[in-house]
Amino acid sequence: MSVSLPKSASTAVLVVTLFFSSFAFADGIVVSKVYDPYVQPLETEIEWRFVSQRDDNDPDVRKQSIGFGRSLSDRWSAEIYAIGVQGHGESFSVNVYELEAKWQLTEQGEYAFDWGLLFELERDIEQNAWEVSAQLLAARDFGRLTVTGNLGLIYEDGERVQGEIESTLRLQARYRLQESFEPSLELHMGQDTTAVGPLIGGLFRLGEGRKLRWELGYFAGISEQSPDRIVKANLEFEF
Repeated sequence: MSVSLPKSASTAVLVVTLFFSSFAFADGIVVSKVYDPYVQPLETEIEWRFVSQRDDNDPDVRKQSIGFGRSLSDRWSAEIYAIGVQGHGESFSVNVYELEAKWQLTEQGEYAFDWGLLFELERDIEQNAWEVSAQLLAARDFGRLTVTGNLGLIYEDGERVQGEIESTLRLQARYRLQESFEPSLELHMGQDTTAVGPLIGGLFRLGEGRKLRWELGYFAGISEQSPDRIVKANLEFEF
């Protein structure tokens, strides 16, 4: 079966694939949100994320973020995050800030896959470092099953890391059992992490134009360098 892509999506696929074949996977906390390529017009959201990873040989590491975002048009949305990491005997503190923009490239159902791009600019004040990233987003429905993929590139520069390029891969297969409960299986890959595991989530409608999305996942490291156990939770209030 042949798949035709719009010109903008084809260019994005080519650029990301060339970089992906040339550089190692990203390190750090790799397990994160799997993004769909869609933008909801006239929508505002408040989001909380939590990731905890445990390794039998190292102290636990926990990452939390709070974000505020809204759609800018029917194709663009933007969000800003404050992020804190706690680990290795340290106290929790917010020292990272991130600006995110999503671009929906195609209409839903226009092509065999739906396409989007995600751009992120991150500033780590404590480490005096900058991080710029781009992700290619793709999704397709197979009946009640939705398959979503995120292929990303990261460029880091700072006092401890200078001019380093990394990449990430995240895949999700989600079964739309019912709106409030959708089981999924996810794969997250990075230089120090290859993790797979189940996730449950859904959406509750709280009234006219108000929705609460939730996710809770547990992942096991399947490579020698991976953390042994990882827990992920997301909450999004949309209005």
